Amino acid sequence: MTTRESRYVRVARIAYGLAQRALPRYSHPKSPHRFTLPQLAACVVLMFYLDISYRDMEEWLLATDQVCQVLELKRIPDHSTLSRAYHKLRMVDFDRMKGLLLDELAVDEDAIAVDSTGFTPSQASAYYQTRRGTGYREYIKGAYAVGTRSQLILAWRAGSGHMSDISVLSGLRRKAAPYGHRVKRRRHWFLLGDKGFDGHSVQPGDLIPPIRRSGNLLDPDRRARADQVAAARLDGLFGQRWKTETVHSVIKRKFGDTIRSRTTRLQYREPIVKGLLYNIHV
Repeated sequence: MTTRESRYVRVARIAYGLAQRALPRYSHPKSPHRFTLPQLAACVVLMFYLDISYRDMEEWLLATDQVCQVLELKRIPDHSTLSRAYHKLRMVDFDRMKGLLLDELAVDEDAIAVDSTGFTPSQASAYYQTRRGTGYREYIKGAYAVGTRSQLILAWRAGSGHMSDISVLSGLRRKAAPYGHRVKRRRHWFLLGDKGFDGHSVQPGDLIPPIRRSGNLLDPDRRARADQVAAARLDGLFGQRWKTETVHSVIKRKFGDTIRSRTTRLQYREPIVKGLLYNIHV
């Protein structure tokens, strides 16, 4: 009988392999050395994949021998150890893991779509908020650049819900550019976005519909871009932008649409972790 591998074991193996290559073995030379930093990072990533708390993750590891074997755990880390490990991980660490995964998959895209989505900063249900008579005044925004061919997240940004999409366009383009198709070292790929990304940072090759102020487009460059977007709509290219909506839906259905952290620094990190989890899951 052929043995089938659990997806939790597969996710744990991928996360542990990426963490081993992206992170140092220990966070400090004088740390207790009971667990390596890649082991703890893989446990944290798997915890977000399961969408459970630190205490539930500790209990889950106690009941899962195969995952502990993959992570080479001789003992189970305490929930407080997992919490401290998540505090030690930085944005650059998740960027390294993402880069290693995308390089391994040899991603090469002809079109890259960008869009943002919001995450609620509380575990309370919408029904509870309605009965209480209060809504969410703040939310956390995650912006993602998605390859239309691979449907993988190539770049990400996170911030307050009041963050403008225009402010993250340059960063998303710069981080996603290495995975865009090039001919003789020149850009040969398109960036697809909605009107929310229209601004001074738009470059040639960005198919972003210009906002029509007062109903007219007076600037020749903006009129030319509007014509390019119209032609891309007819060709079906611009319709590929909706794949970002699919990515948002998968992230929220699989990993939750809420933010569990309380400090601002950690809240901004969770959309990044969810993006890494999406790539591992796909």
